[in-house]
Amino acid sequence: MRIGCPSEIKNHEYRVGLTPESARELTAHGHEVWIQSGAGLGIGATDADYRACGAQIQPDARTVFDGCEMIVKVKEPQAAERAMLREGQVLYTYLHLAPDPDQTRELVESGVTAIAYETVTGPGSQLPLLKPMSQVAGRMSIQAGATALEKAHGGRGVLLGGVPGVMPGKVVIIGGGVVGFNAAQMAAGLGADTTILDRDPEVLEKVGTFFEARASTRFSNKANLEEAVSEADLVIGAVLIPGAAAPKLVTREMLKTMKPGSVLVDVAIDQGGCFETSKPTTHAEPTYVVDDVVHYCVANMPGAVARTSTYALNNVTLPHALRIAELGWKEALRRDAHLAEGLNVHAGRVTYKAVADELGYEWYELADALA
Repeated sequence: MRIGCPSEIKNHEYRVGLTPESARELTAHGHEVWIQSGAGLGIGATDADYRACGAQIQPDARTVFDGCEMIVKVKEPQAAERAMLREGQVLYTYLHLAPDPDQTRELVESGVTAIAYETVTGPGSQLPLLKPMSQVAGRMSIQAGATALEKAHGGRGVLLGGVPGVMPGKVVIIGGGVVGFNAAQMAAGLGADTTILDRDPEVLEKVGTFFEARASTRFSNKANLEEAVSEADLVIGAVLIPGAAAPKLVTREMLKTMKPGSVLVDVAIDQGGCFETSKPTTHAEPTYVVDDVVHYCVANMPGAVARTSTYALNNVTLPHALRIAELGWKEALRRDAHLAEGLNVHAGRVTYKAVADELGYEWYELADALA
């Protein structure tokens, strides 16, 4: 199979779909890899590095899209990229379709077969292709929040860890999954007064056992959430419903109870965000203020640490890419029920139920797509 990897064009996105090492693995199995010139520069990988690993360098995205059977990316295709997709082609990348009706419509119209990293499952309902980026984003959320809390960036002027004789900042993390757990590790490590809210008793037990006295846990109901948010210096939104839009847990009314200069970091913004006042931002302009509360809603947080993120992502995406290349997408999905969960759009139809329900499409069952 001929596999293409274009440069990412989303604002301040420096990751790349394939590392040189991944290209080498694919070519070693007899596949042809086309890399857009300069695609790897954000992670320090030159065209010469890719050539040394057996890849062919192409001058532009159009050549890559037109010439390849499968496109491997990181972020959802932007409008210019969606215009280059075609029927029968496989797109393998993050999609986050539920809050993005324009992207969904154009993928449906293109006829492409789109496999989304974020809905591929693993044993025990895990999301293994989302996990490494959730780990990165969870850890980055505390860094980003700590910076936004600085007075020069519009915040209250609070140091999360405090100093002797001065109380530490209060960090509230909504959701105790992968993002929330990693955020809590960073916050507790800095010495912040850290609280994790979740609705799953098993998650609360796991988190409570791990952190012991270094962080508190609370059951996430409306009363507890309102109280915790009103007292927080920094709130991290870390809630995920696989494939679906995130629930709006922090309302506009709650903002009025928060301290001026406090900060919200919405890690769920890829799925529409879990704060009512959230809207996507970029690394170029990461924050905005609503009711004196600083909002950080960058939709591609891990792109800022592109090298770490790209290698962590390739560790989990490459085995599936290789399987698709070896077997073809249909047989690969037939043999692997977990990979099959990644199919979101095929031949002009939506094949992921949460996306279909959210955006009003007729759901095309997976079995029909694989028939």
